[in-house]
Amino acid sequence: MPLLELDQVSVNYGAVKAVREVSLYVEHGEVVTLIGANGAGKSTILRAVSGLARIASGSLSFAGTDIAKTRPDAIVRGGLAHCPEGRQVLARQSIEDNLLLGAYIRKDKDGIARDLDKSYTMFPRLRERRRQPAGTLSGGEQQMLAIARALMSSPRMLLLDEPSLGLAPLVVEEIFAILDTLSAQGMTILLVEQNARLALAHSHRGYVLESGQIAATGEARALLDDDRVLAAYLGA
Repeated sequence: MPLLELDQVSVNYGAVKAVREVSLYVEHGEVVTLIGANGAGKSTILRAVSGLARIASGSLSFAGTDIAKTRPDAIVRGGLAHCPEGRQVLARQSIEDNLLLGAYIRKDKDGIARDLDKSYTMFPRLRERRRQPAGTLSGGEQQMLAIARALMSSPRMLLLDEPSLGLAPLVVEEIFAILDTLSAQGMTILLVEQNARLALAHSHRGYVLESGQIAATGEARALLDDDRVLAAYLGA
């Protein structure tokens, strides 16, 4: 059974049909990428999965449980964390306070302390600056903080929206190296990324969205070798 499964899911924003009868799945331990033009519905799918956008029709399940009408906080408690586009750190709060906010659903103080230490090990720059306001960090450091904050909920699956947006190439390489590490540790990831070629190079499978619908799907390597996908989405 897939960890995440969408079956004929549609999402509307008023009269606008943002997502149209999308079916997709993510297996345990997979990294799956959604690619497509701006406005194709990629971020809306992540918002629907995390409960921030209600589906108009279809079914949505996580770990075998229907979550279509589940509150966002309950979805987080169930093991699914959403790292949104734009990082959305609390600029005036310290880095450590931002991280602890990610663990707000948890009561296990020892486990929180262990995961905080793991975050600092994975992102050593955050440890060095843990007392600083998050707003003083660079864009790349804020993205690292956003990922670490999502991981503080101890999720089974991570939804990651545009992690490379606005970042320098060297920082992007660092972010994707971290995603590779998380994948090697068994984390399941559903990724939306503007750099489709890079995202597919770090993924197992991909879905191509066009006007809110699935236009193509396949193994990441096959999509990278598909002339139509190359021409339409990968700048070939």
